[in-house]
Amino acid sequence: MSFDGFPAAALDFYDDLEVDNTRSYWEKHKQVYADAVRAPMTALCAALEPEFGTAKIFRPHRDVRFSKDKTPYKTHQGAFVAVGPATGFYVEVSPRGVRTGAGFYEAAGPRLAAFRSAVAHDTYGPQLEKVLTSLQRKGFEVGGDRLKTSPRGYDADHPRIELLRHRSLVVGHQLGFEPVIHTPGLLDLVRKDWRALRPLVAWVAEHAEPRVER
Repeated sequence: MSFDGFPAAALDFYDDLEVDNTRSYWEKHKQVYADAVRAPMTALCAALEPEFGTAKIFRPHRDVRFSKDKTPYKTHQGAFVAVGPATGFYVEVSPRGVRTGAGFYEAAGPRLAAFRSAVAHDTYGPQLEKVLTSLQRKGFEVGGDRLKTSPRGYDADHPRIELLRHRSLVVGHQLGFEPVIHTPGLLDLVRKDWRALRPLVAWVAEHAEPRVER
């Protein structure tokens, strides 16, 4: 199956789902989801697979067990290629169009300690800064969950204190509603973005893992 872009019906589907996030709406429009959202995302991931690896296309249902928000369906469709634990490449279609990204979305305990140790390192930390600066110049935005204060063990005047506050680090590019998202040309843009993000993913995969003592 070739990738021909996401049809306008995909964005319209999620526009309406945000207004009417109910089982009855979903059941009436599940074929639209299958044809306009799921099928193009599957084709996009298949085209990217030879270079980046197999993607996980996320299920449309939300896990509401521990959430105050009980709406049953996600209002976006994402796909993720894992390179390491909670680390890899991402693409999404939503009412706001198409977005690409990469990084790590969760790090706790030893992984978070390893990430911060690498950020504080005199060589590895500046390497990450250089990667992020380059991405920002290309139009990417740096985000992620961050502490409001300095992490324990690091001074507030550390030269990379802003990076040390991160508990997750994600870098994204909003393609939005550009006409190209409805065409086969979107494949080349996602591939271009993921290639640009590869140094970030490689840095995280190498440095945000606890060292195993032998």
